Amino acid sequence: MQMIKRIFLFFITNIAIIVLLWIVLAIVENVFWIKLSWIWQTYLNIFIYAIIIWFAWSFISLFLSKWTAKRAYNIKLINQYELSSISRKERLVFDIVYDLSNKHWIKLPEVWIYESREPNAFATWATKNSSLVAVSTWLLNIMEENEIKWVVWHEMSHIFNWDMVTMVLLQWVMNTFVIFLSRVIANIVNSYFSKDEEWNGWYFIYYIVSMILEIVLWILASIIVMWFSRYREYKADEWSARLIWKENMIAWLKALKKMISSTSWDNSKLATMKISTKTKWWLLALFSSHPDIDDRIEALERLTI
Repeated sequence: MQMIKRIFLFFITNIAIIVLLWIVLAIVENVFWIKLSWIWQTYLNIFIYAIIIWFAWSFISLFLSKWTAKRAYNIKLINQYELSSISRKERLVFDIVYDLSNKHWIKLPEVWIYESREPNAFATWATKNSSLVAVSTWLLNIMEENEIKWVVWHEMSHIFNWDMVTMVLLQWVMNTFVIFLSRVIANIVNSYFSKDEEWNGWYFIYYIVSMILEIVLWILASIIVMWFSRYREYKADEWSARLIWKENMIAWLKALKKMISSTSWDNSKLATMKISTKTKWWLLALFSSHPDIDDRIEALERLTI
């Protein structure tokens, strides 16, 4: 039931964004007289179209991420005025978020515990002062207090380092160039076929070529985005290690690796913990959003603090 709810929210949110984008485009065309609908006419039109579409899509999604997360999960807010009525581990999560937010001079993020049999935790936000940290009940059940500390510190580091915003910016830039390059190349191909006055299917060639190129270029762009995602995970580990000593982080990651090898969790549940396991297909590793545990351990061992 929860999965159906999340899928429904995903579609509703994206439909709303699409409608909003059409409204924005209508305003641009009718008020500023920039005919973006005629995207095959000039390269300037193509570029402006790509910038507007993906900028709007990326940042509207970012600002809706907190709202969507609250409605996608069965979550319970940890209220600072009711701390005496919650469990020891729930109080620990709140205390860590409270202490770190005070030390870094940001508004206290909302702290949520949500019902799930997936050992998961995440942070989402549009700004540092409007953020959310959520931890699943299953994660609290299976992890010791020191391990919970690492998870929360790791998630908070993403907030302090603006990781979600930088990911959105990178995704916007990459998607902009995917749209721009695919249509520029499609225009070149189209101009070749349109020279034949008897050929009436030039518009069909344009859309087919641009669609194929969008898929190919999107795959290539995804490799860059996923590389940056793995990089920011290393940086989050480093940030946490500087707080609690890298030896503690390494020990925890080794314990986590041992726990994984001794359980029957499938890959989808490991993914919810942001854990990547070694794959014999190096190409698949390029599309992994999180580094392998062994690689994270090696990076921490090389870290000089």
